[in-house]
Formats: sequence, structure tokens, C-alpha cells
Amino acid sequence: MTIIIHFDPGNMNTTTYAEVMCRRDAAGAVAPTGRIHHAADGASDGLHVVDIRDTAENFQAFGPILAPILESLGVTLPEPQVSPVHNIVMG
Repeated sequence: MTIIIHFDPGNMNTTTYAEVMCRRDAAGAVAPTGRIHHAADGASDGLHVVDIRDTAENFQAFGPILAPILESLGVTLPEPQVSPVHNIVMG
């Protein structure tokens, strides 16, 4: 089942986000299995992140890659909001 995940780290700014992305890429996770879409939005000192994944299992498999990166940068990540996707419109 396709899911949407909303992250609200609270202390994620654009500089930290860019570093997370660089470290994620360096870890070989440029295109994690099952990711359909990724977006970051919000103020430069308070970003929110949204992912759409093909399955909860593929989302959970990405955690061991991402969690140490966030932890090393001091990003606090409360429990994400996860919901089933009803519809995706492309374009």
C-alpha cells in the first residue's frame, strides 16, 4: 500500500537539510527503494519533509540509513505522521 509520511523535525534548517542530502547520497541512498516522491517545504529555519513511498516496509528499511545521519547532525525527529495514499496526480 502506498503511504505518505510527514516529518516535522522542528530544528531542520536549509543548511542542515543540504548536509543530510549529501550524506544520504554518500551512503549510496540517492534513490532509496520504494521512494515515489520527496519534498521539503517551509521557512529556511524550520523545514518540513514529505515522502511518498510504495510500501511501509521500504520506508522502514530506509530508517537505518537515515537515522544515524540525522542523529549525527543533531536533528530531532519526532514520530512521523504516516497515512495511506488515496490518490496521486502527476503533472
